[in-house]
Amino acid sequence: MVKSTVPVGTNDKVEQYIKDNLARDVKVRVASNPEFLAQSNAVHDMLHATRIIIGTDDEEAERQLLEIYAPFDLPVVSVSRRSAEMIKYACNNFLALKISFMNDMANLCELVGANIDDVAEGMRYDPRIGAKFLKAGVGYGGSCFPKDTKALTYLAKQHGVTLKTVDAAVEINAAQRTRLFEKAKKRLMTFENMKVAVLGLAFKPGTDDLREAPSLENVRLLLEHGANLVCYDPVAAENFHKRYPDVPLANSIDEALDGAFCCFIFTEWEEFVRLSPEVFRRKMRVPLVYDGRNIFDPDNMKRCGVEYYSIGR
Repeated sequence: MVKSTVPVGTNDKVEQYIKDNLARDVKVRVASNPEFLAQSNAVHDMLHATRIIIGTDDEEAERQLLEIYAPFDLPVVSVSRRSAEMIKYACNNFLALKISFMNDMANLCELVGANIDDVAEGMRYDPRIGAKFLKAGVGYGGSCFPKDTKALTYLAKQHGVTLKTVDAAVEINAAQRTRLFEKAKKRLMTFENMKVAVLGLAFKPGTDDLREAPSLENVRLLLEHGANLVCYDPVAAENFHKRYPDVPLANSIDEALDGAFCCFIFTEWEEFVRLSPEVFRRKMRVPLVYDGRNIFDPDNMKRCGVEYYSIGR
């Protein structure tokens, strides 16, 4: 049983490889059973899955898997192996499309004077759209969406077609990652020898995973422009230190903000969400905040004397 996200046709190759190398004459059945687990929620997602995907080309394999999953009392979709493999790619790519669409809309909202949070609120009640993945920000990261969008576009090109929507999602996400950096570069005369605080390094809260995290590209750009970075992340600091051993890590939010000329927020950790605007005004040399996760209310930040920039608001 293959649970990993794999290119369409992989299970066929796995089965053939096993059969080609059998030492004895035994029956081999290979099934696709892709997992839909989010980091930091794996156990819950397993026990309370929205559906179970079973991909088989063998009735006995299908029967055994249905028997295994029967006690979970969850919806089961039983299809061919190749369809099961494609389902996982289709799901992840659709969610990436949704995120990139909202980011594209957010950028337009800034130009026309609309608020992307208000737009998302109005959209989420439509059952055809749903309430999830409508949050604008500095783009998606992690081990799934970046990898799976690239894999699906590569698969399409191998068969002589172009997935224009997925290509657009990838392009939008790449530009979105550094949108706040570009705003800051226009606002500030220089980053040279300027203390810059970075709050949040992981690609999302609840994990120490830095794979494809938007923070990494921004850290690289800030360092190239001469900034003196001080970074803080409650969980991912150790992993970040392995990549950037010379970049100072703070032990607290206050330490990171102390004397900083500006602050970038790349992960919506709960301890950041609970921050009062007063903390930025009191600790920073210049209370200038670039919020890549739209954590704070812009009007409240302004009233409290914080110069605040976010996405689509």
